[in-house]
Amino acid sequence: MSLSSKEKYKIFKPKKFLGQNFLTDENISRKIVASLDIKSSDKVIEIGPGYGALTKFLVNSKCDFIAIEIDRSIAGKLRDKYNGISIIEKDFLDVSLKDLAGNKKIKIVGNIPYNITSQILFKFFDDRDVIKMAVVMMQKEVAQRLVATKGTKNYGILSLNAQIYSDIKKLFTVPPTAFFPKPAVDSMVLSFSFLRKVDFIKNHSLFREFLRAAFSQRRKTLRNSLKSFFENYQTNVNSLSTDLSRRSESLAIDEIIDLYNEILSSSHIPNP
Repeated sequence: MSLSSKEKYKIFKPKKFLGQNFLTDENISRKIVASLDIKSSDKVIEIGPGYGALTKFLVNSKCDFIAIEIDRSIAGKLRDKYNGISIIEKDFLDVSLKDLAGNKKIKIVGNIPYNITSQILFKFFDDRDVIKMAVVMMQKEVAQRLVATKGTKNYGILSLNAQIYSDIKKLFTVPPTAFFPKPAVDSMVLSFSFLRKVDFIKNHSLFREFLRAAFSQRRKTLRNSLKSFFENYQTNVNSLSTDLSRRSESLAIDEIIDLYNEILSSSHIPNP
C-alpha cells in the first residue's frame, strides 16, 4: 500500500533548511553502492545518510564504515536500527577528512544536499590527497557544470576544478520520483577518482584566486578580467604568450594551466 504525502511527511519529517530530500528508490541505492566497488579493506564515509537508503547496503559490505549526519534525531534512529554503527553528528564541512582517513585513503558516498553541493565538492578537491574516490548524487544542473567543456555556458570554475583535480564520470540520471519530498529537478550520480597527482600546478590557493578572477566576468577579455590580478602580483603582461583579447571561457583546460604557469614565472608571487 502506498503512503499519502501527509503520511510520508509524518515519517520522514524533512527539514527544508537542511536541504533534505530522502532517497526512497531501493534500486537506485543499490546502483550507487555498487558503483563504489567496496572491498572489506576499504574505509567508506557516507555524507548525510538520512533514513538509511544507502546505509543498509553499506553496513552489509563489511568495510570500515562511518556515517556523518548533522540531524541528531536521524542519527539516533540510525543507531537504533543498525547496532554498532559509527556516526559522527556533525556538519560534513566541519569534519577533518585527514583525521578520519588516518593512514589509508577513503571512499565517499552520499546524496549531497543541493544547497551546499559546491562547498562539499571544493572540500573534496582540497582534501584530494586522502580520498581514493567519491560517488555522489547531486542536482543534474550542477553535474552538467562539472563536466562542461570550453565554449559552453556551463564551463567555469567548477568545471576546471573538477576536471583538473579528479577523473570524473557521469553514471546515471535519477528522476524526482525517487525522493521524498520530490525535488523540482532531476538528479545525477557521478563518480570522482582522486588518484592522479596534480604537480603541474604550484600554489593551489593562488590558482583558485586566478580562476575566480578569470571567470568572474565571463564576457570580458582576459586582459580586463585579470587586470587587478596582474596589478596585485606585478605581472609582466608583455611577456605572456597567451592572446589576452580572448575570453576565459574560450580556453581549454591545458591553455588555462599554461597561462597560469606563465603568469607565475612573470610575477612577484610571495611564497605560499
